[in-house]
Amino acid sequence: MSSTESIVVRGVSKRFTMRYHRTLKQMTVALVKGQDLSDTFLALDDVSFTVEQGESIGLMGLNGSGKSTLLKLINGVMRPDEGEVLTRGRIAGLIATGAGFHPQLTGRENIYLNAAILGMSEAETNRKFDDIIEFADIGKFLDTPVGAYSSGMFSRLGFAVAVHTDSDIFLVDEVLAVGDKPFKRKCLARMEEIRKDGRTLFYVSHAAGSVKRMCDRVLVLENGRLGFDGPVKEGIRYLKYDDDGDDVSSENEQDDDENDSELGAEI
Repeated sequence: MSSTESIVVRGVSKRFTMRYHRTLKQMTVALVKGQDLSDTFLALDDVSFTVEQGESIGLMGLNGSGKSTLLKLINGVMRPDEGEVLTRGRIAGLIATGAGFHPQLTGRENIYLNAAILGMSEAETNRKFDDIIEFADIGKFLDTPVGAYSSGMFSRLGFAVAVHTDSDIFLVDEVLAVGDKPFKRKCLARMEEIRKDGRTLFYVSHAAGSVKRMCDRVLVLENGRLGFDGPVKEGIRYLKYDDDGDDVSSENEQDDDENDSELGAEI
């Protein structure tokens, strides 16, 4: 890995097991009938690419194409079954709504917990605390257990902590899809600041408009394989996504991240 490389993915494959029967009775009946109890599938199949320090990458593809799995491998919360993933420096970001939160702790307590998970010291969190809660804008719910939060509040709090973490690589997985328009604009503005700081941005989205605005390169996954790696406009054309209304900052925009995005349990 050279000094200019931020992320290196070499020949990465990841398999998962699907179990068809959960109870002992169901398994026994299935065995008697000669049915399979489980099956494996490739979420990622021999994926390779390199990201230079300071690049802004948009990761796109249909639901189930392997985007979230790839992001988790880069973040280090999963390991590949084959190949290797190398990263340089501190990684921050939001790869799942509410990741790292304890439902019984308050928003205030979870800020410190999540910040610690991302590598921030208590002194650093204290210094940035007011900025974090101002960005999250959850008001009176700061001292309420986060188990009572909506997905949007989870998102705002998690994103607020992540964007105030000093990092070399910033990962975002569909976080903007659960916020309202003002929050989306605030998130995109903050991500642009991160991009201008020279940090590596790795942004998973279905929204052609925000990817055009934020990224200078697009990777497209298709059924776990890398189908496209190149300029943003060509990648969007490759996906045949509707490219209208791509100015997220416009008051008259047609929100592609609401129309084109779908948060779900995606592999």
